[in-house]
Amino acid sequence: MSIFRKFLLLCMLLVVTLSTAEPASWYKWRSKLNAHVTCSQTSPGEGWEQLAQAYLDARCERPRQVR
Repeated sequence: MSIFRKFLLLCMLLVVTLSTAEPASWYKWRSKLNAHVTCSQTSPGEGWEQLAQAYLDARCERPRQVR
């Protein structure tokens, strides 16, 4: 098998693997300072705690179903 065919096969496997990935969940984060709540995929920084529920949207309105 030629190097080109191996490379093509590797690229095809990579595309199939990436196409099955899901987007990251959104979470509500509460400030330890003043209890303000915000929605983000990552921590806003120190002084914030993540609330338990995961969401599908950036407004944290549609809960993610647990599988």
